Amino acid sequence: MHAIFDQRRYLIPFRSGLLPQIFCDTLVIGAGVAGMRAAIAAADAGEVIICSKSKLTKTNTAWAQGGVAAVLRDDDRIEDHTEDTITAGAGLCDRPAVDLVCREGPALVRELIDWGMRFDRDNADNLAVAREGGHNAPRIYHAGGDATGAELQRTLTDKTLASPRVRLFESCFVIDLITAGADPGSPCLGAITHHPRYGLQMIWARTTILASGGAGQLYRETSNPPPATADGIAMAARAGATLADMAFIQFHPTTLYIPGAPRALISEAVRGEGAHLIDEQGRRFMLDQHELAELAPRDVVSQAIVRQIASQGGRHVYLDGRHLRGFAERFPGIHATLAKFSIDPTTDLIPVHPAAHYTIGGVRTDLEARTDIPNLFAVGEVAATGLHGANRLASNSLLEGLVMGAIAGRHAARRSGAGPVGPATINSDIRPSNHAELDLEDVRSSLRSAMWKNVGITRTGTRLEDACEMLDFWGRYTLDKIFDTPDGWEVQNMLLTAAVIAKSAAWRTESRGTHLRTDHPVPTDAFRVHDLRRRGRSSPITTPAGDPDRTVEPTAAASVSDRS
Repeated sequence: MHAIFDQRRYLIPFRSGLLPQIFCDTLVIGAGVAGMRAAIAAADAGEVIICSKSKLTKTNTAWAQGGVAAVLRDDDRIEDHTEDTITAGAGLCDRPAVDLVCREGPALVRELIDWGMRFDRDNADNLAVAREGGHNAPRIYHAGGDATGAELQRTLTDKTLASPRVRLFESCFVIDLITAGADPGSPCLGAITHHPRYGLQMIWARTTILASGGAGQLYRETSNPPPATADGIAMAARAGATLADMAFIQFHPTTLYIPGAPRALISEAVRGEGAHLIDEQGRRFMLDQHELAELAPRDVVSQAIVRQIASQGGRHVYLDGRHLRGFAERFPGIHATLAKFSIDPTTDLIPVHPAAHYTIGGVRTDLEARTDIPNLFAVGEVAATGLHGANRLASNSLLEGLVMGAIAGRHAARRSGAGPVGPATINSDIRPSNHAELDLEDVRSSLRSAMWKNVGITRTGTRLEDACEMLDFWGRYTLDKIFDTPDGWEVQNMLLTAAVIAKSAAWRTESRGTHLRTDHPVPTDAFRVHDLRRRGRSSPITTPAGDPDRTVEPTAAASVSDRS
């Protein structure tokens, strides 16, 4: 395990002085909601470069069907949103983080409206509001029915690119963060990137904001777009940043399950409108599982579905929306997807199955979005702020991206204008491997299957140890290789991140939130802690979670992150 986590500092050999040099005040890695919102704020006082691994239509934000959770109505309270978030988080939320996001979020949602985001409205032209799992009040706002993410991506992209201080590098793969030294805690100076047209480039930045999304592609069954291969988590780990709570992966309860077809998300909003989950006999099994039934937190629903499928001998469960009116108008994207498979939701049941959806753990930050690497901030799904605890509340992710992105961007703006950073002399000297080569696509496919089987919705100590051994074996023959294309770097990033997830899950001998250990089925106070892991450490460090008086701090002095 530690052979994977403590692998070499950089993925490729290079000499910084021999590569093209690019300079900016702020480098934003990722172009979803968190990255775009950070860039908007950073551009108030400095030159910004955004690196997007793919086209903007393939960010997790653009794929998001669910809405944005925020208290915008007089009959709702921020305190209630806070309590719903903490309840869903199963004892691992940090209240200061929850308070911050729930309190700051509404103003940023209203700002989106001022910027032209087209939220759905009712017949009286008021904002239409809905309810989703884990929320005890309607506070979810959608756009285009089930196309909130696409509309949010459009709004933020238009606003970002209207700034003359922002440059967008699309299809630009960030290979590694550049640090002044190889030891954990060395200041971040930017990143080394690869572009299919321009090749390798050194981008030097006074502030680097990591907003690269999550790790959904580590699993065979996933609702995530192809770029979600854990690149940001892995590059931060190699640079020496602390990772937190990596055992917690949220599985969305309802993706369309057609054998041989890609998994397509069936938004939680469908259940929010009144659709039911039923078994082979047509029984609403969630009524026996939780007082909120289909609107219970996602971990509860996902685990109930898995148990129900097992009790039926591996057959489907179904989403029943036949009684809903106006399905096509309310959920046009989902309706079009179902039509491709000749499913009419007004007359047919929808076969569904859980799939990997959201990476709850990530790069440890404080409430200013600072990591324990000087000059490096992390926002959005790649970060672990303490907001989500052990299970993310529905529609809180886009809200977190807005809030933490704005905070990080404001810090970057204040740090701009003091002259360029670098260039420093960085030499990565990697010798060719003497080990046999494994087929990359076979490793990727085997890894995703092993993670789904052994580190999925239900887990046991034996299967987790098996996963750790398999990942270590694949790592020995893959992580020592030198690749020159993104598919190789992706597999290396997936191996590193998967190993940390598996090890963290094996260590947490309890069940809590999204982490279900059938051999340790109940939560225990001993594990009501954050699990912190960092390159060079032989074992994790833990810090208390859930204390209402506790502020969230990185594991090293965060103040160094504001040094020039």
